[in-house]
Amino acid sequence: MNDDLREQGPRRVGQVKEVTSLSNPIVKDIKALSLKKTRDETRSFMAEGLKLVIDALDLGWTIKVLVYSKAGRGKPLVEKVAARAVAAGGLVLEVNDKVMSAITRRDNPQMVAGVFEQRFRALKDVHLGKNETWVALDRVRDPGNLGTIIRTADAAGASGVILIGDCTDPFSLETVRATMGSLFAMPLVKTSVEEFVRWKAKCGGQVVATHLAGAVDYRTIDYKRKPVVVLMGNEQSGLPDELAREADALARIPQAGRADSLNLAVATGVMLFEARRHLLTLGDAK
Repeated sequence: MNDDLREQGPRRVGQVKEVTSLSNPIVKDIKALSLKKTRDETRSFMAEGLKLVIDALDLGWTIKVLVYSKAGRGKPLVEKVAARAVAAGGLVLEVNDKVMSAITRRDNPQMVAGVFEQRFRALKDVHLGKNETWVALDRVRDPGNLGTIIRTADAAGASGVILIGDCTDPFSLETVRATMGSLFAMPLVKTSVEEFVRWKAKCGGQVVATHLAGAVDYRTIDYKRKPVVVLMGNEQSGLPDELAREADALARIPQAGRADSLNLAVATGVMLFEARRHLLTLGDAK
């Protein structure tokens, strides 16, 4: 593994390299970020797109490598973001289309991609403030679902996403793509069932969970009285009893028609926007 993706001590001055070979060691390391093992070892991940890279830098994320295609050379926004990456101590690569396609695993890749340092918040540091809404997900397994939920949580004005148990990696390429950049705006927490239960007992909020045994229409719950944690179960098996017991309300979303269930990301979106209905107005729209 190349040192450019590993944790460093004091960050060195950034530099720019032109790369045209797929056998270049740094290119190989970036391609290897498609593997969770490599992402975990290097605490790194890749995001594609000029806007996403700019958003990440604006929000203070640490960039390790910036990659841009030759087509980006001379474009003011690309050159500006390259200069920011260099100033931040990142490595900047100018690559050909073949290398860009290999790195992003796309036939028609975007012009810019960045390798960033992963960022998680500890659950013990999450203190629920007035009008805050968090999403807690138990063993979510589908990268598209997780990415869509992170994006939806951002859109609804939620404060963050808590991943309980063996969840899919929020920093996989598929999940990052599905967040459409919201990954950089949403604090993420990884935790165990046991730690979540301990935290819930003293967090000062109300946990509202969806459950097939839920006796309460999700629209009848008072979401104003306390900060809310919307707790959602695994796509296949739903919430385990040990988590369902911790909910202050077990809710159901009324349904009609032949479908016997909602997609997890859709159900989470329905719950989130209801929980925050009293806080959202069209005047907040950007």
